Order: sequence, then structure tokens, then C-alpha cells
Amino acid sequence: MKYQGMPMGMWLLFVHSFQKQLREVLHVSTADAKEITQSAKVTYHRIIQKLPDFEKGDRFQMNIVSCAMFSSFLLNMKKKPSLTEATEYYKASMMTRPMIWFCRKKGKKKYTAKDIEGMKQTAKLQAANRNPYSWNMEFHPYPDQSGYEARFTYCGICHLMKELKLEEYIPAMCALDYTMSDAGEVTNFVRQYTLAGGGPYCDCGYKKKGSAL
Repeated sequence: MKYQGMPMGMWLLFVHSFQKQLREVLHVSTADAKEITQSAKVTYHRIIQKLPDFEKGDRFQMNIVSCAMFSSFLLNMKKKPSLTEATEYYKASMMTRPMIWFCRKKGKKKYTAKDIEGMKQTAKLQAANRNPYSWNMEFHPYPDQSGYEARFTYCGICHLMKELKLEEYIPAMCALDYTMSDAGEVTNFVRQYTLAGGGPYCDCGYKKKGSAL
């Protein structure tokens, strides 16, 4: 994967937030936060360069780029955070004002015909069969028309973070699904299993607000 394009844009958009939250969430000194960020940029470049290009129509490139960014900071921290600390750090770093705006914009399109068709096409693509850093997903609409479940049988984040020996922090990324769904303002996010937790799949259930859980 080339650094130019989405990876560069993601770095520029979130780097200051990741550095700021080193101080505010993990209580790292200003000097150490700057040093970690400088080292993380080098690591981020290295991770991005080893990733394959994603196929046209693969909607999960942003997910793996976010994982690469989070991982690059984790790998350069002098003191490794607990999972609870890492979860709060990632959440605070990612949920910037532009990200909240993005989630709300996506929320307005949730459950539209275009959204449903996009989910069906993603399920057909099965991109992880050709790219181990992508995802395989099944689409399961709820019979009562209250929303749908995106069921992931393969996860690119799990693959990358295991390669980087950061598998203990995968649940920190899983937790952001709830936060982003809340920011969209139209969905109650429900989940029973995750692959990282040893489940048979990751179920991402999107229930329309006001419907029975």
C-alpha cells in the first residue's frame, strides 16, 4: 500500500489527537509524547508499506489504516498501557470533531436502500480470501426490519495486530464500534461475539433506535 492517499490523510487528520491523548489519557510527559509521535510516524510508514493494495469496492481500507496508526503508537510507548487504558486512549484519539461529524453524516444514510445494497456487495466481495488484511462479512437483515447484522468471519485487524504481537489490544479497537454507532445517533449497537474474544465470528448488530433490543 502506498503512503500517499488515505494513509497520509489519516495521519495528518489524527496525529495531533493521538499525541494529545498520550498526555491527557496516559499521562505521558510532553517531551515523551513528542518523541513517541516521531517514532510512531516511522513505524506507521513501515506498516503501511507492507500492506497490499485493497481491491476496488473494499470498504475496509480505513479500518486497517486506523489499526496501523494505533499500533504504531503502541509499539513506541515506553510503558505499555493496560487494555482499559489503551481502549480509552484509542477512543479519545479517534473521536475528534471531524470524526463525530463523519459518524453523524453516515448515520443519516443508515438503513437506506443504498446502505443496504452496499452491505450486500461487501458480503459478496469476500475480500479476505485474497487479502489477509481485509475482512469477510455476511449480511443478515433482521426479520422484523429493525436493522441488520454484519457478521464477520475473518478480521484484518486481528491478522495485523497478531503479526505485530499486539493481540492483547485488539478489543480496544472492537470497543470503538459502540462509540461510533452512538455518534451516528440512529442505531443501538448490539454484539454477542468477537473473534478476538474467541467467538465464532464478530457480530455487529445495528438496531434502529426505538426498536426492541
